[in-house]
Amino acid sequence: MAKKQFKAESKRLLEMMINSIYTQKEIFLRELISNASDAIDKIYYKALTDDKLVFDKDSYYIKITADKESRTLTISDTGIGMTKEDLDNHLGVIAKSGSLAFKQENEAKDGHNIIGQFGVGFYSAFMVADKVTVVSKALGNDEAYKWESQGADGYTITPAEKAEVGTDIILKIKENTEDDRYDEYLEEYRLRAIVKKYSDFIRYPIKMDVTKHRPKEGAENEFETYKEEETINSMVPIWRKNRNELTAEDYENFYNEKHYGFDKPLKHIHINADGSVVYRAILFIPETTPFDYYTKEYEKGLELYSNGVLIMNKCADLLPDYFSFVKGMVDSEDLSLNISREMLQHDRQLSQIAKHIKSRIKSELQSMLKDDREKYEKFYKSFGRQLKYGVYSDYGANKDTLQDLLLFYSSKEKKLVSLDEYVSRMPEEQKYIYYATGESIERIEKLPQTELVADKGYEILYFTDDIDEFAIKMLMKYKDKEFKSVSSGDLGIEPDESAKNEAEEKENKDLFEAMQELLSGKVKKVKASKRLRSHPVCLSAEGELSIEMEKVLRSMPDSQNIQADKVLEINVNHEVFQALKAAHANDKEKLKLYTNLLYNQALLIEGLPIQDPVEFTNDICKIMV
Repeated sequence: MAKKQFKAESKRLLEMMINSIYTQKEIFLRELISNASDAIDKIYYKALTDDKLVFDKDSYYIKITADKESRTLTISDTGIGMTKEDLDNHLGVIAKSGSLAFKQENEAKDGHNIIGQFGVGFYSAFMVADKVTVVSKALGNDEAYKWESQGADGYTITPAEKAEVGTDIILKIKENTEDDRYDEYLEEYRLRAIVKKYSDFIRYPIKMDVTKHRPKEGAENEFETYKEEETINSMVPIWRKNRNELTAEDYENFYNEKHYGFDKPLKHIHINADGSVVYRAILFIPETTPFDYYTKEYEKGLELYSNGVLIMNKCADLLPDYFSFVKGMVDSEDLSLNISREMLQHDRQLSQIAKHIKSRIKSELQSMLKDDREKYEKFYKSFGRQLKYGVYSDYGANKDTLQDLLLFYSSKEKKLVSLDEYVSRMPEEQKYIYYATGESIERIEKLPQTELVADKGYEILYFTDDIDEFAIKMLMKYKDKEFKSVSSGDLGIEPDESAKNEAEEKENKDLFEAMQELLSGKVKKVKASKRLRSHPVCLSAEGELSIEMEKVLRSMPDSQNIQADKVLEINVNHEVFQALKAAHANDKEKLKLYTNLLYNQALLIEGLPIQDPVEFTNDICKIMV
């Protein structure tokens, strides 16, 4: 039969794939075993819908045979097989996957995980083989056919002899080169290692003739070798094993094999639930944030299995958004194999599993916080922001679940502390949980607004994330202690000098009114400060919207120029105030100059932009002259 040519684009793809797609040549065996597993899965699927076909799992297997003399490696399966048309259509056009088409046709009914969805894995065989031969007999067909190719030059399809339904893939292994030792793919130990590494959980037996040794009959201390067929994969998914059988390395290998992340998991959670809800799960808390985690492209969810059969690759309903960083899988025998996405959303069993998983994740995080603080802080650095979003979202519906998992930097401890730790240290007379907001710890430490609270010896929580204050506003209080910003109008700790303050306000009323008029539209009020000690000026806010919240909201699209009600506070005990009083009495232009300088100085302290930098620099020059 004349040789057929691959399509031009397929030929280019084959050349590119062999040279670059796979960095490790050993991956070819994983791909071919996955394809063999798919072929058996297809018979399983047909048995679900065809009463005449009985699926006896013991009759289905994958066999690996290495022949060093002929330099051939054969991967055989007892799966559904391929017709002549299948060989031509699926192996003649690269990246046209029969498994993908099969999956799409049967997606609403099929529960099996059809592994080879992309149609390029088969061609990884050419990384280690000079020639690939496929002999296949399809279910329900009397004829068998042989597909043969030596690479990008093309392929032939001819009639063949094969007694049983299934497929044999025969690889003619390449000769060794200076850079590559292809002999290893004919070595028993190497083949076993590759299967164990990549295909240990394939649900069907992977068999191989294994070398054994026995005493030689009639000869003392002499042994002879013989071959014995052995199943070399465990077939038992890791989640069906007992926890005491598994090591940390087993969980880490599973994490890597499932491509849950490129990092190492900080913690694994192995669940065997046998109560009112029956399921098994292995969950992982990653160490680092995925590059797309805080983007719309990130897709949360756990793999969902029904009795070991994949239903959904990412079931979002199993995780609340605030725990969307969790990776892993869930397997339940009580879920229907044919369940659809729409049915899942209303499935009571799934809702119970999701509720239980949420509770277990929280419990594990609390244990980590209590027993392994360093590891928890590493986790919090990556995903603490998501917990805060969880407090803020859904109108605070989840705040009770998440509040004990939050950490903030402490002015006293100089490290992250929990709200519980803060409250446990509060002096009896302290009414509020005080916090300060800013772009960094260093900036917050220099804020004038912290002076009075710090002088009282009270601890201050530093908020450096843009979500922090929004979350706390939603939380409102913790253990009956309200949160209070150091920039709020009333700190609740000002000295009771009402008579003195009233006299000062009355004495300086004209000055403050004049300054307020000069800053019309910029501040709501100018007043004497009760909180400042060494600094001449600061801004505070009245109402629910803080200055830091204003900054966050105004950075968003369509912010509509949202502004906090700002108050300019003046330290009447600072020498600058005497200059203000003198200017008010003798020089209105100088009062205007001083007022603008102090206002812009307060803006800079808060990290707010100056409306007219040129005017500000000119004002400084006027002072210097």
